[in-house]
Amino acid sequence: MKYVLAPLADFTDAPFRLMCFRGGADAAYTEMASAAALFHAHDATRRLLETMPGEGPVGCQLFGSNPEELAFAARLAESTGRFSEINLNAGCPMQRITRSGAGAKLVESPEKVYSLLKAMKEAVNLPVTLKTRLGPRPGRTNVFELVDAAERAGAAGVAIHARHVSEMHSGPLHLDILADAVSRTKLPVTGNGSVVDLKSARRMAETGVKAIMVGRAALAKPWIFSILKGEDAPVDPVAACGEHLRLILKFHERLAEKFGHLPSKDAFAAIKMHTHLFRYFSGRPGAAALRARLSSIRTLAEIEREIDAARQPLPST
Repeated sequence: MKYVLAPLADFTDAPFRLMCFRGGADAAYTEMASAAALFHAHDATRRLLETMPGEGPVGCQLFGSNPEELAFAARLAESTGRFSEINLNAGCPMQRITRSGAGAKLVESPEKVYSLLKAMKEAVNLPVTLKTRLGPRPGRTNVFELVDAAERAGAAGVAIHARHVSEMHSGPLHLDILADAVSRTKLPVTGNGSVVDLKSARRMAETGVKAIMVGRAALAKPWIFSILKGEDAPVDPVAACGEHLRLILKFHERLAEKFGHLPSKDAFAAIKMHTHLFRYFSGRPGAAALRARLSSIRTLAEIEREIDAARQPLPST
């Protein structure tokens, strides 16, 4: 089974993807990049398309609702030579995405999905894929129409989150519907939704999917992909945190060389590590206190002190 890091806004930047590749991921996706912002040459969005040496296959995920903008963004992504595929997000339920008609709003209109995928497919030579959900809400399941739209548009595959838009990221998965969708299409399907351990991965695999997408579970354990493959993955979380910080600083250097105007090294490290730091230390003594201190951690030196303190031997009892 192939295991893929899901696209997660504010998380799946190049340093974190590289941590996941080292932890056994077979492929990964960028954070969602706005096609409209790329169309209008927004530097902060273009930075989302940056990669680092050592990454495996990376798909570029775009969101938008305008065929011209998505075609342009797809061409731009392809021109970088960094990506293995271009993916259209038709599943993100966050209001900041859906209010412009993008993300999960597209689930309501398979024909719109078809037109967007077709425009992207005609613009590039890379494979174009779709990430979507089962439908707007329970009782209104239209994933079969969405997958059909992807097929007709010439998409190379589809990733399906086995929940409806209204169910967000909680509640039971509808693996029976996912299995039905898999059985009805010739496209390779990647299954997504609450895969956190071997048991949940096996349940997802039973639907017949060709690959399994892991998202939130990787945030605390970038090495979870090796675990899901049944491989021994003895990892020191504190050492992993230190390595992640090193990659973030290296990434800052790469971005500064190319884009110039960036937050300072201190601010960049604090922003990037804020969402990861307490996850690495979860379950250790002092983790709750660290979480409470996160809002006041603003410099590289403060982050390094937290990591150094965590390296100290735990007190004996």
